Amino acid sequence: MSTERPRAPDPGAPARRFGAPRDAAVPRMETVRVTAPDLARRAMLEKTRGRLVLAAAGFAMLFGAVSLKLADATVLQPLLAKPDAKVRNEPPKPPPATAQADAAAPAALDTGPHALRAMITDRNGEILAVSLPTAALYANPREMADPADAARKIVSVLPRLDEKTLETRLSDSSRQFVYLERQITPREELRINDLGIPGVYFQPSERRHYPLGRVAAQVLGTVDIDDRGVAGVEKEFDDRLRSDATPLKLSLDVRVQAVVREELVAGMADFQAIAGCGIVMDVHTGEVIAMVSLPDYDANDFGRATPDERRNRAIGNVYEPGSTFKLQNVSAALDDGVVHIWNGFDASAPIHVGRYTINDFEGKHRFLYIPEIIAYSSNIGAAHMADAVGPVRQRAWMQKMGLLSRIPIELPEATTPLYPPEKNWKSLATMTIGFGQGIAETPLHVVMASVAVADGGLLRKPTILALDPDAPPPDGTRIMKPETSDIVRRLMRLVVTQGVGKSAEVPGYFVGGKTGTAQKTGGGRGYKRGARVDAFMGIFPMQAPRYAVYMMLDEPKANASTHGFATAGWVVAPVAARVIARAAPMLGLLPDTEHAAQIDAELAMPLQPGHPSGPSVPVAGAAPRLPTAPAAGALHVPVIPPLRDLRHEARFLAPDHALR
Repeated sequence: MSTERPRAPDPGAPARRFGAPRDAAVPRMETVRVTAPDLARRAMLEKTRGRLVLAAAGFAMLFGAVSLKLADATVLQPLLAKPDAKVRNEPPKPPPATAQADAAAPAALDTGPHALRAMITDRNGEILAVSLPTAALYANPREMADPADAARKIVSVLPRLDEKTLETRLSDSSRQFVYLERQITPREELRINDLGIPGVYFQPSERRHYPLGRVAAQVLGTVDIDDRGVAGVEKEFDDRLRSDATPLKLSLDVRVQAVVREELVAGMADFQAIAGCGIVMDVHTGEVIAMVSLPDYDANDFGRATPDERRNRAIGNVYEPGSTFKLQNVSAALDDGVVHIWNGFDASAPIHVGRYTINDFEGKHRFLYIPEIIAYSSNIGAAHMADAVGPVRQRAWMQKMGLLSRIPIELPEATTPLYPPEKNWKSLATMTIGFGQGIAETPLHVVMASVAVADGGLLRKPTILALDPDAPPPDGTRIMKPETSDIVRRLMRLVVTQGVGKSAEVPGYFVGGKTGTAQKTGGGRGYKRGARVDAFMGIFPMQAPRYAVYMMLDEPKANASTHGFATAGWVVAPVAARVIARAAPMLGLLPDTEHAAQIDAELAMPLQPGHPSGPSVPVAGAAPRLPTAPAAGALHVPVIPPLRDLRHEARFLAPDHALR
């Protein structure tokens, strides 16, 4: 008999009828009752789920839009902008400013990409001026929560600012924009940005830098706080430098510039001069290779320079040129046929005109031939020669030489000469102008005119811009006959070989030129006692003129080496010789000592040339008729051969520097 108890039915098991087979079982049906609170809770859950879906969709759209905008700004736009930048030859744009720079900037302030001012270089590509990217610091006082705290924090980074002044500016709620500092370094920008001061922003800016300091400071000039040129090349070419990123190439050669400055500094120290200037110019192109004015200043510290240091004496000051002007006097007289090379004038006694006396410094006290007047620098002889030319022809000569108008060079400081009005340009003025007094010119005027009379009689405009080395030299204006220029070159060489300019000689370079010692005018109408301006105007090599060198010292004092003399032949001519010896190899000219005798023979000019055979030429002040046969060694003028142009001969060229 079984003792197993029957199992209780499983509540979840399907019910079946008693006695029915198992496959006939059916599910047990139960009734579930849901209350009203449960239904309300379920409806609330469904509503919340719908809101979450809508919010998620909104966020997805928002992030999608931001992603598209970022892709457009960082990928698509730069790719599209690249071809255009190449076409316009624009410089690379600076990196975007910090987040604060884009927030709440005044509408009138341009915070977009900032194009840097173009570089300035010398003729060889040496950088003379360059703009460095910086930032300007500004603020919106209306956004200042605590001006005093903001000022304190900013001064901790920029101690050069005054905290009280800064606080006052930040507290001025009537303004929406104030500059706090116009130029700050990238490191300072980062430190200020890290302070997190509300209402403080940055604007892309730039700072003009002159890597070579004092080199060509007056030529380059400077820019103001808004990077606009205010002097020199920076002012003259301001629009060009702001609109064109291509470097502006000047004609200057910093190597020659340094040589001229060093020798001028030494000369000023040796002779205690108060100022000086020097110019080196290419004879064939008019390019200014060096232009120095002393005293000078560091171009990076223009604000502290005195007016005297900022002055460019080469183009902005006028001086009585002294005996350097005798080259113009003799050129006018020879070219107009007023005198011939075998003529001369009586220089045995001073010239008295009213209360004025014209005399010579260590004169010969005798009749002087034209070459002697130039070689010995006779004021008396030059005055007689100028009087023979006359005021009308002298003034016309000065006019066509450009000596009565502003010097034509691309610098805003260039000035106009001083000269007597036409109604006062009488006999006395004509005679004094003949030896370089009574008229005031800039040093560059003297250089331009001297080059013209020595380089075949062609007047060329000086320029501070580098010309294309492969282009032909610019055309000049003919102002005198080539044969007159040949004679003047011989006279200039004579000054250095046998005249007052002997100390300017440099072996192998065949220097020619003219000294000039002029009295300085005082505060009134007279001259300052013992105050002179000494100058030497030189050109080399004289058989084929290539470069001009002008050196000037203002109020030099004599010393033991000059035996008590303070004239140009003792003081400035040696300075010019040192410049030529040092600078000529840099410019591609090598000395030629091998053919010195032959070249000197071609350039020879006797101090007392013989009169040519044939009928006498009546000339005012002419010397007595010499014998028909010229004296031994005398010059027979009609058969003067033209000077050979030796530019093509390789012995004058340094191997790696072909001259144009």
